[in-house]
Amino acid sequence: MLSCAAGWAGPYRGGAAAVGLAGVVELGVLLGLVALAARNGRGWAVAWPALAVLGWPMRFVGFEPPLLGFGAVAVAVACAVGGYLRALDRQRELAVAAAQHAQRLELAHDLHDFVAHDVSGMVALAQAGGVLAGRSPERAAELFGRIEQAGQQALASLDRTVDLLRTADRQAALAPHESLAELPELARRFTATGGPVVQLALAPDPVGRECAATVHRIAVEALTNVRRHAPTARTVRIELTHRADELRLIVHNDGPPATRRARPRGGHGLAGLAARVEALGGAFHAGPVPDGWQLTSTFPHTPAPTPTSETP
Repeated sequence: MLSCAAGWAGPYRGGAAAVGLAGVVELGVLLGLVALAARNGRGWAVAWPALAVLGWPMRFVGFEPPLLGFGAVAVAVACAVGGYLRALDRQRELAVAAAQHAQRLELAHDLHDFVAHDVSGMVALAQAGGVLAGRSPERAAELFGRIEQAGQQALASLDRTVDLLRTADRQAALAPHESLAELPELARRFTATGGPVVQLALAPDPVGRECAATVHRIAVEALTNVRRHAPTARTVRIELTHRADELRLIVHNDGPPATRRARPRGGHGLAGLAARVEALGGAFHAGPVPDGWQLTSTFPHTPAPTPTSETP
């Protein structure tokens, strides 16, 4: 419409300038349509504005083959650049989706490791309370306090997971918080809820943060499996040793072969731990041994950085 209005002004003074201005405006509008269509990601919507841009010079000079070829090349370059930018946007969206999926899996593993451990303890205490209710009501009443403590631990784990979902700094929230210093308390609570005696043998040297958190997770899952699949086990030994370049964790229980039950398929605890250990460059194995059941993990030894004091 602008071009037509400018053309009608041809006989008057300044008509040529008006035609030129209208052409520039036309070209700007068409290029804007191309950019908008490319951003919306619809190929058919890009085609019509591109053809309009290609045909725009023809209204001044006619369909000259050289000019037509130049326009075709320009449109092809523009379409290629637009396609490349759309591909980059798509890759970025896929990367964000993959990162969010990995974070959700991490939260699910956290929830499984800690809540399943506490809930299994509550189940064991409730079963023991049912047995003792008729024989020793006093001892059965004591179990209610332990069930309450296990329930509070499970609720704390749920609260932590909800906090992770709410926090804005997701990377900081997903950072490992567990340490080897928490293992003695974990062993004490496990034994107090009716589990077998836990023997700890931990290397005194400092261990890296990621490695320490993984060791803690493995211990939690191993104790949970002892309670669920080896109820007659008498002792559980958690041993952490290291050499110059390797850290080895062994969790062994002496449950007799007749009472060990195969882990049901579909469990996510051991599979998640194996993936976590492998992500650190290590190896993970769990299976029966002649005197019970053993879980072994090895990963590169990465000592924790020791603070150094600087003197002025």
